[in-house]
Amino acid sequence: MKTVRVGAGLGFYGDSWKPVAASIARGGVQYIGSDHLAELTLAILQKDRMKDPAAGYTRDLVPMLTTLWPLAQPRGVKFLLNAGGLNPEGARETLVAEFAKRGWKAKIATVTGDAVLDRIDALRAAGEPLDHLDTGAAIDTVRARLLFANAYLGAQPLVRALKAGADIVLTGRVADAALFLAPLVHEFDWAMDDWDRLAQGLTVGHLLECSGQGSGGNFNSYLENGWELVPDLGHIGYPIAEVSADGTAIITKAPGTGGRVDFDTVRQQLLYEVHNPHAYFSPDVVLDMGTLKLEDLGGDRVKVSGATGRPRPEKLKIVAGFDDGWAGTATIGYSWPGAMKKARATEAIVRQQLAELKLQYDEIHTEFLGYDSLLGALADDSRIEELNEVYLKMSVRAKDRRLAEAFPRQFPWLALSGPPTASGFSGIEPARQLLGLWPTLVRRDLVEPEIKVSLQETAA
Repeated sequence: MKTVRVGAGLGFYGDSWKPVAASIARGGVQYIGSDHLAELTLAILQKDRMKDPAAGYTRDLVPMLTTLWPLAQPRGVKFLLNAGGLNPEGARETLVAEFAKRGWKAKIATVTGDAVLDRIDALRAAGEPLDHLDTGAAIDTVRARLLFANAYLGAQPLVRALKAGADIVLTGRVADAALFLAPLVHEFDWAMDDWDRLAQGLTVGHLLECSGQGSGGNFNSYLENGWELVPDLGHIGYPIAEVSADGTAIITKAPGTGGRVDFDTVRQQLLYEVHNPHAYFSPDVVLDMGTLKLEDLGGDRVKVSGATGRPRPEKLKIVAGFDDGWAGTATIGYSWPGAMKKARATEAIVRQQLAELKLQYDEIHTEFLGYDSLLGALADDSRIEELNEVYLKMSVRAKDRRLAEAFPRQFPWLALSGPPTASGFSGIEPARQLLGLWPTLVRRDLVEPEIKVSLQETAA
């Protein structure tokens, strides 16, 4: 019986690819799906592209593949990566040049057509309001400040790239799980309206898209079998799925690696970032997790079966980014006794200074590191007077860059003239440009005709 083994690559821009090497060398994988993008990542890439039009893809692409390709190529392992970000063709040009320099032969495909910024007005003319998905605000409020807009594509163009013989598929914004669903559709020739099999493939993709989080990393359990008993996180193995033609999958990891694959770690990843388990939307299928069955087989193996799917949505999600002003930030610390009192007194002095200088900001945000920066309003204040140290971190948002730059200058004099034990001042940090995100929906028939798949072969 034919099976296909798909391994997890990165779970975000900057993640480690060392465990991927173990999956290739000892895990028997045929494909690696690597998710480099998040909404925040697109904002980072847009800032790169504003400095250099040739940039806009994730910089970890080349060092990752130049490390892994010598392992992967002899084993016939193929890669699907959304590392193309806002510039898949630029990513391919750079990768082709690097492979050519090393004399490596590979067929590298790109998937484009997700970028819709230059079609925003045409989409609206076609009847799409493009209102904010969560607030319902009209896009007119940010239209002039939009910097990028990309639709989440599904697995179909990636399948086309694989059928064309691609060894490496570079995409822009595709749904994370599509990177894993595509090789299954390709290998098993699943129909794109076989909703139950697609739902199984989407489940596999969701379990693998967050790298080590699917094999015991970030395991947020404090019970008898909690995170402290996950073995050897320093050498964690990323999850691998061995998938059968009916979509049934065994989730496992490479032998000799750390981490853990069991019912609890797989269940936790299954529910990660899921709003409605009975309607998990993707561009390819809507998954109902309510029929899924997880069976712990022991030995870092969990069987996943029983997914059911409903027809894909008629609309694709777009994530757009817009210029949202500038941020200024300053941080200063205080020690026991009374660390919190000192930090709060400093906050009051700074706010007084801002008022007297008539420095007006759109937003002022305060957090006390060591007390409420992670827990917010849920922080326990019963021992607040006993804190060893507290760092006051204040941030402002302004439309004018000069206002943002003026903010941290209100802090240095407090070192000698404010509350005692001031230390750890972060210095005059440069203002940071802020990018706001605008999620919305668009009819897929207005986007998909523009999708292009192209292939380039490097010379040996």
